[in-house]
Amino acid sequence: MNKQFSLPFVVLAMMFSVFLILANLMEVKVVKIGILTATAGLSVFPISYIINDCIVEVYGFAKARFVIWMGFLLNMIFVVFLQVCIALPSDPSWTAQAAVEQVFGNTPRILLGSFVAFIVGSMVNAQVMSRMKVRDGGKRFSLRAIMSTVFGESADSLIFFPIAFAGMLPLATIVTLVWTQVMLKTLYEIVALPITIRVVKLLKRVEGTDVTDVNVDYKWWKVFKI
Repeated sequence: MNKQFSLPFVVLAMMFSVFLILANLMEVKVVKIGILTATAGLSVFPISYIINDCIVEVYGFAKARFVIWMGFLLNMIFVVFLQVCIALPSDPSWTAQAAVEQVFGNTPRILLGSFVAFIVGSMVNAQVMSRMKVRDGGKRFSLRAIMSTVFGESADSLIFFPIAFAGMLPLATIVTLVWTQVMLKTLYEIVALPITIRVVKLLKRVEGTDVTDVNVDYKWWKVFKI
């Protein structure tokens, strides 16, 4: 295991985890975007995919896999302690317990769906990004950034919404939610692409590296093989 991590890599890893946790906090609010209904988390969650793209492009799949699992662990710690916070007995002078439970008291199936969808979606995103870079000889970054998001977000949504809402919402509504999430998050990636390209170029110049994953082990559970 290579334990040497550069400062830019550490910053990206921290930002990845922060935006992931922030997205989960913001998911509790439903917003209206024109004729579409979505969650407030939509405004920040795609940033974690963009950071994932940057890490794969500059540092390779293995380090992206490590960051994904660390993000998963930190998010789980956050959720566990948030539930502990809800369960702790309230002081009689504090009257907001019901509000906290309503906002942050996610059901087990929603938490399960969120955790599984995150791992699968993030890994699919990173693997598509990596394999396309190998196939294209490092060219066409914009195409692989968009396509990796399409595949990653599709996997995420196809797992999360059925687990979280099957039996609670009509099938047609779940299909609409899946399609809407994939479309909006991919559009987000496209709009942010000029910034992503600049960040990737800056990182490659500063780090002096541009990893192409030749003979990389794509097994998701090889966390520390970096």
